[in-house]
Amino acid sequence: MNDLSPVSAAPADAKIWRSGKGYRDENFPVASWLVAPRHRGVILAFYNFVRTADDIADHATLPAQQKLFLLDRLEAGLLGANADDAVAVRLAAALAERALSPQHAKDLIAAFRLDVTKLRYRDWDDLMSYCSLSAMPVGRFVCDVHGESRALWPANDALCAALQIINHLQDCQSDYRNLNRVYIPQDAMAASEINVAALGDPCAAPELLDCLHKLAGRTERLLSESDGFATAIKDWRLGFEVSVINALAHRLTKILQARDPLRERVHLGVPAVAGLSLLGVLRGGFGRVARRFSAAQTPRVRE
Repeated sequence: MNDLSPVSAAPADAKIWRSGKGYRDENFPVASWLVAPRHRGVILAFYNFVRTADDIADHATLPAQQKLFLLDRLEAGLLGANADDAVAVRLAAALAERALSPQHAKDLIAAFRLDVTKLRYRDWDDLMSYCSLSAMPVGRFVCDVHGESRALWPANDALCAALQIINHLQDCQSDYRNLNRVYIPQDAMAASEINVAALGDPCAAPELLDCLHKLAGRTERLLSESDGFATAIKDWRLGFEVSVINALAHRLTKILQARDPLRERVHLGVPAVAGLSLLGVLRGGFGRVARRFSAAQTPRVRE
């Protein structure tokens, strides 16, 4: 923990640095109506804490030292060491009420510190190491809230890492232009004989487009490792939400394998989201029925 002395007279509450983005503005559902109401409060408390920390790390004008100070202060509030930031206090109380660990939130704070201090990623493994802090803990937290088995974590981790990389590919130009931050692995760019400056162009050069499309294909293969995740979840409502997220992510990886994210907006419109959400629910329901039927047909071995 860094020294928590004030830096440039930091405001009393980190919420002042929020971008204005809320859970309804995310690319993928957050505590949607599919999630049981009794779980939404703690999930949204977690989201607001994480969104505040993320907005601090991504702030275009805050000095790095002040970003790190504010992130340290959020973590201290999460652990009960101060009451300066309301989002930290609310999450700490929600976790205590559920007897849940703050570790997942702490991992995300560690990821946001990396966002401030690390601007390049060596290779796919280096990026996966980042995702183990920046993405995987989100799904693990939601699973813990629902009392799901940690045996599901590998499938969760594949889904969450894929979602993170989808965001990286969608935002590769703005991340570079606004923050000089590049999540495209350096070895992938070198293999396509392109350098990071190409990310600032109005449209992708053929070499960069080749690199981005290959990464989208690799992300699609990673995402496929989570295809059985939704039906393995005991809570059927959470299972349906994961099925929807999986369907949306597969569609986006397909788009990213065909489009230029520097020139075209690679996001799904409301009609596409609605249609894919319905498809995800139907697939999730069918998968659950098929799994139960298969289990019922499996003969029991007599001891």
